[in-house]
Amino acid sequence: MAHNLSAASGRNSSNYGRDMSDAISEFSIAVSDTDLQDLHDRLSRTRWPNKETVDDWTQGIPLSYVQEVCEYWRTSYDWRTREAALNQFPQFRTSLSGGGEESLGFHFIHARSPEANAFPLVLTHGWPGSTVEFMKVIGPLTDPVAHGGDATDAFHVVAPSLPGYGFSDKPTRTGWGVERIATAWDELMVRLGYDRYGAQGGDWGSSVTTKIGVQNLGHCAGIHVNMAVALPGPDDDMTQLTEQETVALGKMMHYQDKDSGYSKQQSTRPQSLGYGLVDSPSGQLAWILEKFWAWTDNNGHPEDALGRDEMLDNVMMYWLNGAGASSARLYWESFGSFVGNIVTIPSGISQFPKEIFSCSRRWAERSYTDIRHWGELERGGHFAAFEEPDLFVDEVRSFFRHVR
Repeated sequence: MAHNLSAASGRNSSNYGRDMSDAISEFSIAVSDTDLQDLHDRLSRTRWPNKETVDDWTQGIPLSYVQEVCEYWRTSYDWRTREAALNQFPQFRTSLSGGGEESLGFHFIHARSPEANAFPLVLTHGWPGSTVEFMKVIGPLTDPVAHGGDATDAFHVVAPSLPGYGFSDKPTRTGWGVERIATAWDELMVRLGYDRYGAQGGDWGSSVTTKIGVQNLGHCAGIHVNMAVALPGPDDDMTQLTEQETVALGKMMHYQDKDSGYSKQQSTRPQSLGYGLVDSPSGQLAWILEKFWAWTDNNGHPEDALGRDEMLDNVMMYWLNGAGASSARLYWESFGSFVGNIVTIPSGISQFPKEIFSCSRRWAERSYTDIRHWGELERGGHFAAFEEPDLFVDEVRSFFRHVR
């Protein structure tokens, strides 16, 4: 697709950089009318599969729901209003190499706090998410006083789009796994003038954030994750599991048996999948919304947890940028990265009840050796900042009080 997804060409680059290779350019989302018309045309010509042969979601997202949301997307969803809302926070682009030969252009939100002593924090999304997940938490994090909080909890928030996601460039070579992304995020934070910062993430963001802690390049003061993946040790007595550990193993078994087909495809043949996702808006929508059903804390329907417009905002980050294949390649690069990590810097872990994976603290302490905060929430799922922004903000604040 040809589209205009950049800042106005007449804007000057920010003066953050030390030389041209460090240049940081202002950015705003500005989708062309042509692209929007193309989307509407494709939606109107969707070739539908036949209806599932069950009365639930066990074969995947139901035909009737996909048709309903696609019709809403085509006729009622107001992108221009949503675009303006997504542009409410300052956005930029800069080139990062992550220590490799290939530099990529990265999109990121950089929302500075009005509080002079705010603590820098890099937030990392995952799949099938985007920076849209953070729209409801950036305000409370950057300006807690305006949201009923304390000025001492303020953050300068940086929220980059992963490589191949959103408005970041797509890698043209292999090598952009989570380790390199973690190094690139450190490069970004230092470039922004933050020699000391914190990192937070869920899903792939959890893996990237954990790798920031593993690398410990001297700038990150602590990490917080809301999807910690930790397994029993080889010497654990599997007949003496706690109730929490039994539940955790049940979640892992469910994921392996019923919920991991998408990851097997994306980690082995992302390119084959990408042709359908990049060509078909209904296909891209269904691929993502099925996970909003499976992974949110809902009562049987994704819209119990998230609004239809905000889910479509997230889908648009994939559709507009043709990111079906490029986003999936992160699985090909890094699918085994969630285990085998040792983080010695201060860490915080928050567990939401409908998260894909969970673990006990004793399992987690093998990977995160200095846990300063352990939160177990009563509601919320995989997309914590998106689903439960107030709880998410409280958890982030609680941990980083230990390391500011």
